[in-house]
Amino acid sequence: MRIALVQQNIVQHSNGNDLEANLNRSLELVRQAAAEGAELVLLQELHRSLYFCQTEDTSVFDLAEPIPGPSTERLGALARELNIVIVGSLFEKRAAGLYHNTAVVLERDGTLAGIYRKMHIPDDPGFYEKFYFTPGDATFNDGHSGFTPIQTSVGKLGVLVCWDQWYPEAARLMALAGAELLLYPTAIGWDRNDDDAEQQRQLDAWITVQRAHGVANGLPVLVANRTGFETSPHGGDGIQFWGNSFVCGPQGEFLARAGSDEETVLVVDVDTRRSEAVRRIWPYLRDRRVDAYGDLSKRYRD
Repeated sequence: MRIALVQQNIVQHSNGNDLEANLNRSLELVRQAAAEGAELVLLQELHRSLYFCQTEDTSVFDLAEPIPGPSTERLGALARELNIVIVGSLFEKRAAGLYHNTAVVLERDGTLAGIYRKMHIPDDPGFYEKFYFTPGDATFNDGHSGFTPIQTSVGKLGVLVCWDQWYPEAARLMALAGAELLLYPTAIGWDRNDDDAEQQRQLDAWITVQRAHGVANGLPVLVANRTGFETSPHGGDGIQFWGNSFVCGPQGEFLARAGSDEETVLVVDVDTRRSEAVRRIWPYLRDRRVDAYGDLSKRYRD
């Protein structure tokens, strides 16, 4: 299957403040991916706007929208026109005062195949996401887990979002539910006060942990990150998003990798049949000691 990652520089084309221009640019890059034969296109986290979580500002909630809503209509129409599956990332208004960081999956016919609400929410300098986002429900009202893959015409997609990428439990639960690919729309970058060595350690850790999810679960991993420098709206240091979007196979091998500072569409062929072959020689799911893992449900073992 041919897939594509869109690594977008939000500031480059509209200074970041024009939501319509940002979405139009995303759609333009999706068209480019489809022209190169992609059947599945993954957009980065919160691609409709600047990364607004650098500060806490109640007026920012005006950016949120319902799902289904205007952006899913636009993404769905393009998916239908191009006959592809699109994974987008939106700031969802679920109800008054209740907002989520939500990935949306649009099927080839333009319908909304499913959503995933970000489960792990960070709260760090420059990444004040707990102010804006409620964590996704551990169990939906209909009883299914928050960590449930989304069935599409290109396979079962284990969609997670950014901070989720540091948690092996999230990837494992998606794999146990039959995910055939792990997908991470992401917005992560450097604090420019850190020296070069620390920045490199952070980037290496980010890449390594996600490749490890592929290895531990015998699945390909798709990661779409944003790139470019975004200033802080209230005089902070800003964030240099580090790009480096990548695709790896079920043994963690790189299939494609973008650079750090360019907007790009990364197109690559992924052989999803390899997961079966890899799991036969590395049968981690077979050898799991599920009878011995009960303490994983505890916060900490004293």
